[in-house]
Amino acid sequence: MTSAPTSAPRNSTASSVQDAGHVDVLIVGAGVSGIGAAHHLQEHFPDRTFVLLDAQEARGGTWWTHRYPGVRSDSDLFTYGYRFKPWRGPSIAAGGEILEYLDEVIEEDGLEPHIRYRHRVTSASWSGEERRWTVEVTRTDTDERLRLTTDFLWMCQGYYNHEQPYQPRWEGMDRFRGTVVHPQDWPEDLDYTGKRVVVIGSGSTASTLIPAIAQKAAHVTMLQRSPSYYFAPPVTHELAVQLRALDIPEDWIHEIMRRQYMSQFNWLARASLETPEEVHTFLMDSLRPLLPEDFDIEKHLTPRYRPWQQRIAITPDGDFFAALREGKASIVTDTIEAFTETGIRVSSGEEIEADVVVTATGFNLSAFGDVAFTVDGEAVDFTDRITWRGVMISGVPNMAYMFGYFRHSWTLRVDLVADLVMRILERMQDRGDTVVVPTLRPEDADMEIRPWSDPENFNSGYVLRSQHVLFKQGDREPWTHMLEHEEEQELLPKADLDDGSLVYR
Repeated sequence: MTSAPTSAPRNSTASSVQDAGHVDVLIVGAGVSGIGAAHHLQEHFPDRTFVLLDAQEARGGTWWTHRYPGVRSDSDLFTYGYRFKPWRGPSIAAGGEILEYLDEVIEEDGLEPHIRYRHRVTSASWSGEERRWTVEVTRTDTDERLRLTTDFLWMCQGYYNHEQPYQPRWEGMDRFRGTVVHPQDWPEDLDYTGKRVVVIGSGSTASTLIPAIAQKAAHVTMLQRSPSYYFAPPVTHELAVQLRALDIPEDWIHEIMRRQYMSQFNWLARASLETPEEVHTFLMDSLRPLLPEDFDIEKHLTPRYRPWQQRIAITPDGDFFAALREGKASIVTDTIEAFTETGIRVSSGEEIEADVVVTATGFNLSAFGDVAFTVDGEAVDFTDRITWRGVMISGVPNMAYMFGYFRHSWTLRVDLVADLVMRILERMQDRGDTVVVPTLRPEDADMEIRPWSDPENFNSGYVLRSQHVLFKQGDREPWTHMLEHEEEQELLPKADLDDGSLVYR
């Protein structure tokens, strides 16, 4: 059995690279994906050594880095929570509650000794001769450089750049006398009490942030170029209330509620594709009772795309619309012409006065944390590679990655992918193989190579902006991804690991 990595000597210098040992499996990321991967790995292979590396100061990924007011899940926690760990709180939870849930998993699984925080992975090099990865890491607190080796690399770092959010530049921003802030870089000392705030954007972040700051701000204006779809479910599902009143065990409630929410969102996915007009009508009708009188729902809340072609923003108990009804917030649907000294001028000629502008404009996708990959000395250009079931990459040995769902809860796919990776590792162990490489078969020679995301299926701005830096997919199994959960929960557990698309050595 291999030895666990040890900490680098404190007297190392930034120019030297310290040997940090070898592990059987190296997991990059200690957020929802990495913690879930570690649980499944430890459960199936208790004798294998592993570590989790994370560049942040603590666990949680997005729930650690996102600290803007009101930050919360936009998925129900019965499906965003793990299959193996019952969720005992309300259906929609604040960021702090989710961190507490992850802390419980870390404690119950004894994962803390395996996690290395402030460890940023900079490169990963595969040696076919040695049949292992060499991973170089920089300690963000000391600038020490470390080198680890591993037999299997599992990328669970998330899908966007935590350090560089998407921040458009508009004419006149430099002359604006107020404060401009992006939610991803929210200052702890930002005081918006009694101030006029403009939030640029119309997605989940904007609709979460606005009701949270509207109670203290003088007024909050959502400035959107085009509307998003919204849904206003209760914070706590009525069924969960009924089940708890019957004193049903929490693990039963967790499973019942997971199935309830999965059924609901599976229906929504099917109906949005097959009968989008009916879903549109359903969503619009559900919002009308929550809106102020004489509100222009056609102008401000009717998107240009079909339902679920982008993610539906969740506003629990309709708190966003309550802020509109109370006059604490309003919506302007227009395009920005320029910033002024005291606000923003839009194309209609109106000037929206502001003391604080929040650019809730989204994020930038990142391919595998922007880590530099090489295979036997050759740099890996992921834009030339093809996904294998949204789990591995063609021509890249002994590397899996974790990518959840956009429209369903992210974590539903974490459990499914972990199951599949465990099957692959078990298959290798049973047959004495040490290497597995996704490889195109002769029958795939005529396969159409398609973009990472089909705009007809999902066309959010952060996806379309990033197509050029991401890998591709094919026109047939197993070279496709971004399927719906209803399909994958049947497909992935039955995936044929000996159909020739995985080459073992």
